[in-house]
Parts: sequence; C-alpha cells; structure tokens
Amino acid sequence: MVEGGATTADKTEFTECWRTVWKTPYIMRLALSAGIGGLLFGYDTGVISGALLYIRDDFEDVDKKTWLQETIVSMAVAGAIIGAAFGGYMNDRWGRRVAILAADIVFFFGAIVMAVAPNPWVIIIGRILVGLGVGMASMTAPLYISEASPARIRGALVSTNGLMITGGQFLSYLINLAFTRAPGTWRWMLGVAGIPAVVQFVLMLSLPESPRWLYRKDRVDEARAILEKIYPAHEVEDELKALKLSVDAEKADEAVIGEGMIAKVKGALKNRVVRRGLYAGITVQVAQQFVGINTVMYYAPTIVQFAGFASNSVALALSLITSGLNAVGSIVSMCFVDRYGRRRLMLVSMTGIIFFLVMLSVVFMEASSHAPKIGGVESAHFGSNSTCSAYLTAPDAPRWSCMTCLKADCAFCANAASEFHPGACLDSSKVVRGECRAENRVFFQQGCPSKFGFLAVVLLGLYIISYSPGMGTVPWIVNSEIYPLRYRGVGGGIAAVSNWCSNLIVSESYLSLTEALGAGGTFFLFAGISTISLVFIYFLVPETKGLQFEEVEKLLEDGYRPRLFGGKKEQSKDQVESA
Repeated sequence: MVEGGATTADKTEFTECWRTVWKTPYIMRLALSAGIGGLLFGYDTGVISGALLYIRDDFEDVDKKTWLQETIVSMAVAGAIIGAAFGGYMNDRWGRRVAILAADIVFFFGAIVMAVAPNPWVIIIGRILVGLGVGMASMTAPLYISEASPARIRGALVSTNGLMITGGQFLSYLINLAFTRAPGTWRWMLGVAGIPAVVQFVLMLSLPESPRWLYRKDRVDEARAILEKIYPAHEVEDELKALKLSVDAEKADEAVIGEGMIAKVKGALKNRVVRRGLYAGITVQVAQQFVGINTVMYYAPTIVQFAGFASNSVALALSLITSGLNAVGSIVSMCFVDRYGRRRLMLVSMTGIIFFLVMLSVVFMEASSHAPKIGGVESAHFGSNSTCSAYLTAPDAPRWSCMTCLKADCAFCANAASEFHPGACLDSSKVVRGECRAENRVFFQQGCPSKFGFLAVVLLGLYIISYSPGMGTVPWIVNSEIYPLRYRGVGGGIAAVSNWCSNLIVSESYLSLTEALGAGGTFFLFAGISTISLVFIYFLVPETKGLQFEEVEKLLEDGYRPRLFGGKKEQSKDQVESA
C-alpha cells in the first residue's frame, strides 16, 4: 500500500528502492509481474511498425490506401479507449488483479486472430481485440504497482511499468528483425505477442489482490497479510490505520454520491479536488501523445524510409536504435524521478522534445528540397506502360523531382550509377518494382534518396532521448498519485481514455498529414502543439514527489500555482512537522 509511511521525501530515490527491494524481493515480484502489462502495451506499439511494411507487401490494397494503413495501426488504439474506460470500472468493482487477468485473455485471443488473418479486415478485428487488452492493462498495471508500493519508492517502482513499455517496444523490433526472412513474416511478428500475455496470466494467478482494494471490501485479514510482506513489522499497523481512514472517508463520500460508475464520474467532476487532479492528469496524458511519440513508435521504419532508406530490413534495423534509446531513457527515469521530481523531469523533457522536433522539421524540409530529379531518359528506359501516368501527362514533367513523383502516388527507381543522380518515375505496382530491382536499382516508395538521411535518424534518436526519461514514464506516475483514493479508479480511467483518444487522433492522421504537409511540416506541427502543452504542464501540474496521497489531496484543495506566480513550494507532511 502507499498510504502512510514515515520516510521523509528527500529519501525517495532510486537507491532507496534498490535497498528496499533487496530486503523485500516480494515487492519487486509484484511490480514486475504487473509490469508485464506495460510489456504488452509496448510490444503492440512497436510490432505494428515493422509488420506494416510486410502487410503492405502482401496486400496491395493496404499498399495503395493510406487510410487503410492508418486504420490497421489505429484500431488497436480505438480498442484501447474502450478497454481503458472499462478497465476503470473493473478495477473498482472486481479488483486490480482480475482486471489484469482479463486483459491478458483478451490480448491473447487478439494476437491469434491477427496471426491467422486472411485479409486486412480480419487483421483490424484482431487489432481491436488487442487494443481492448492493452487499454485495460495500461491503466491497471501502474495502479496495482502504486498500491503495492511503499510511498518512499513508489515513483521508482511505477517507473518499472514505463521500463516494461519501452522494453516491449525494443523487444518488438528485435522480433521484427528476427522474422524478416521467415515465411509469414508479419504473422509471426503479430502472433508472438500472445506469449507475454500467457506469462503474465500465469504469474498473476499466484499473486494477491491490491491490499487497498481488499481492505475496501472488508477483507482486512487478507490486506494485513499482504502488507506484512511489503512493510517492516513496525509499520504495518500504521498502514492499516491509514487504510481505515481513507476507506472510511471513501464510504462517506459514496453514501452521498452513490456507487455506480456514472455516479462516480458525476461525483468526480463535481469535486473540486478531483477536477484539479483531472486537469493535471489529462494534461500530461494528452501532451504525451501530441508530442508525436507514437508516430515514431507506430511508423518508425516508415519514417526512416521517408529519410531515404528504402530497404525494409535496413529501416527496421535503424528503428531498433530509437527503440533501444527509449528503453534506456526509462531506466534513467527510474533513477531520477524520485530525486528530481515528476514536474521538473517533464518540463526539461518537453523543452528537448520541442527543440529536436524543430530540427527534424528543418532536416526533412531540406531533404525534400534536395531530392533527385526525374530523368526523362531514365523513365523512358522502362517503357510507357511502366512509367507513372501522371508524369507522362504532366506539363511540368521536366521540373519533377523524386518528391513530386511520390506525391503523385508513384515510385522512384534510382539511377543505376548513383541514387542521387536523376532517376525514373514509375508506377508503384509490384510488377514494376520487380523490373526496377531486377536491374539492381533501389525502388523508393516512401521517401527519396537523401544525404540528410543519417542526420534525420540521429535527430530522431535525440528526440527519443529527450522524450523517454520525462514524458515517456512520468505521466503514468502522476496519474497514479494525483487523485484522491476514493476516485483513483475512475480518475485514472478518465485520464487513460484521454491518452488513448489523443493517441487515436495522432495515429489515424499521421500518414495523411505527411501527404498533405510533408514529413517536415508534420514534425513542425507537433513542435507547435508541444509548445502549447509545455505551457499547460507548467501551470496545471504540481510536484508530487515524496508526498503521501493525503498531502497531494491537500495540495490540490488549496489550489496549485507555479512558484513564479506566487505559488508555494510543495512539502511533505514530515517536512511540515519538522519545520
């Protein structure tokens, strides 16, 4: 449980977490087992980016229709929205453990459906099922970990969920690379996702329910037994007293507002403290998505191809670098989130994100303006039946470049002597692609040959380094701490739904935005939105580092203002009492 505890805020560091779990490994067992939900989340996020390359190869409709590619990617997000909303209800009614078990079952069946899909629409059904499981797990795992963690190491342990997310993304890229030459490629990539769901299901069967939820259901002896495994003997009674106070307060509120989900949502929105918590919680969840991170996670190989790397395997290999950096960033977050605080990490993270998004925008715009020209002789070499029809009828054909060709839904067959010399603008069909490759030329469909390509990948990596330690993990930590205990399930559900809705908007629109604005213009748009998000975080999100839940509630009740605008520095209960 996370209530109570006598440790001062300045000791809530990663080293304290290490000492605690070394003495009490049961705590880490709880955190890692629940954290596999984050692994499912991360694997599903990353695996579709590579699988999509080969789904396009197998289904010409997918290759030709941008909206179908976006739908395959984003339907998992749509399912997650429903899953996150229902997960909040399941958390409060049947418990955190049951919600995680249900998520595993749904995710497993979704993975099997995708693996055996005979057409794109069955893939979409599987993506919806997987999304339902991911949505339930995304808001339940941090909650379970938070309620099974001592306050002094709560942030570091909840960060294990973020580490599992980024670890799942990295694992998905490794799996993608492993199956690039296997028969069925994308089927294996998507089907393997069912394995961690089975592993978590088995592990969770041997683990207890959240002690706080058990106490709320009057199963006091069971709650005590779990607390005795988590806390030193002399702290258990203090934790039980804290639980009693919070549960009594919750029951008193329910007597007024009712127990149903609708009643709880209405009660939450009427409660000033909860509203302020939701302002902060929803702000960080929406900002996490609108910085554009899941365009990188969902479409990383495609973005690498935008930068000028045409090969599927090369695009996947380079994408592995960004995913690895994301995982490393999560480890950094675990080390510093309880030392420097949630708010500071997010503000620094957002500043770096904005800078590197602007730089990416500039690089992609430069790459576009320096794209190789279309050579009339090169195009004629393949015959009029293979040449892009739009190019043949264009009055300004002599001024066409590779980028003009791609915008006309055609493909660029590079010059045999050098990719940067004038090449051919051809039809993008499989037959013509084979003709181009038969002459040992590179066939470009997503991006053009570019001398800026490597720089774009480097900047993409720096963007990930800026994102991962702050905005990658901290929003989930904030949402596990910011709400009063009696509203934590519904508050976390609302915030998770806002995260997935934002995710859906971004993933469903990214490829269309790149067609309309170009990759450079799209990254610049994300930079502008990120700047607005930074302002909202600065004014709405308080620091919760080392604070007990009742202290966070008091902070919100008083109203939060940044220190530059007359606000007070947050202090934990122990700091106040020692003053």
